[in-house]
Amino acid sequence: MAGNSFGSVFRFTTWGESHGPAIGCVVDGTPPGIPLDETGIQRYLDRRRPGQSRFTTQRREPDTVRILSGVFEGLTTGTPIGMVIENTDQRSKDYSEIRDRFRPGHADYTYEAKYGIRDYRGGGRSSARETAMRVAAGSVARAVLAHRVGPGITIRGALVQVGPHAIDRSRWEWEEIDRNPFWCPDPVMAEQWSGFLDTVRKQGSSAGAVVEVVADGVPAGLGEPVYGKLDSDLAAAMMSINAVKGVEVGDGFGLAAADGREAADEMRMVDGRPVFLGNRAGGVLGGISTGQPLVARFAVKPTSSILEPRRSVDRHGREVTVSTTGRHDPCVGIRAVPVGEAMMACVLADHLLRHHAQCAPRADLSDR
Repeated sequence: MAGNSFGSVFRFTTWGESHGPAIGCVVDGTPPGIPLDETGIQRYLDRRRPGQSRFTTQRREPDTVRILSGVFEGLTTGTPIGMVIENTDQRSKDYSEIRDRFRPGHADYTYEAKYGIRDYRGGGRSSARETAMRVAAGSVARAVLAHRVGPGITIRGALVQVGPHAIDRSRWEWEEIDRNPFWCPDPVMAEQWSGFLDTVRKQGSSAGAVVEVVADGVPAGLGEPVYGKLDSDLAAAMMSINAVKGVEVGDGFGLAAADGREAADEMRMVDGRPVFLGNRAGGVLGGISTGQPLVARFAVKPTSSILEPRRSVDRHGREVTVSTTGRHDPCVGIRAVPVGEAMMACVLADHLLRHHAQCAPRADLSDR
């Protein structure tokens, strides 16, 4: 199977299955001399860890990470960084009834069609369990960004819609995302989501969501103008997350309905520097960062594993009905928030190192 790696200069490769003994990743391209330890990585993994509320899967995984290589005396060595997480709470018997059945909305049929074999225990490589290693890689990317750009760069994600219920942006408070189980910046909507998801779960169904990720302090000049666009790589990163079916940067699809006089972000000079009067482009113009906040949103479809019986077929061509048991998220968008942050960090670290490789003698982004 190809396609297990992401990035160019800053590059990571993940391995392992949902119900195998462990999952892991190798991060390559990290410069030497950057402070890195398991405690710092664990802090981000704990934000994604399952079983932290009734609105996420009750699989109990501590997600304890171990660094196997690439770090010596608390500093990166410039060699590949290997990390591993042991799987400790697999219940493969929950999937025995669907070993020959294709679950609607899952990758069961497509894996069978491609490989002629599939790991039916939780989906194998198609499981969102793999995203834990993306978060681990993202924590390394954050260390690279902090070391090369400085502490002014921050990456934060929030859930802005669950099902048909979107937040009121006038009530947006970043501090709120740590006070509720949804990463919701709107305290009023967080309460509404709680009741909504309780109802959805009791119905044996699930709900979709929209996640927004914002990077502040991104210097101008990252990205390339044709095939290496910052926003195209960002879109690919977000689209690679499990269950994601749509991505937009800035106002995205909303710009299709905008007037040309509204759509362009006008500019003025302030204290001898160009300043944008708006950010409908989401911090990217011509594939290159503008120095404004980088804003991306992605849509997550409803969890396909539901108790409500659904029509399907099996490996032998028989029509069947599938009801998926086991422990599943009623809304996978909740735990996608730290994953989206990690992918944003990985894209920015990659483009930062690519920029330094080509343009550093001419321009130091940290001075902008």
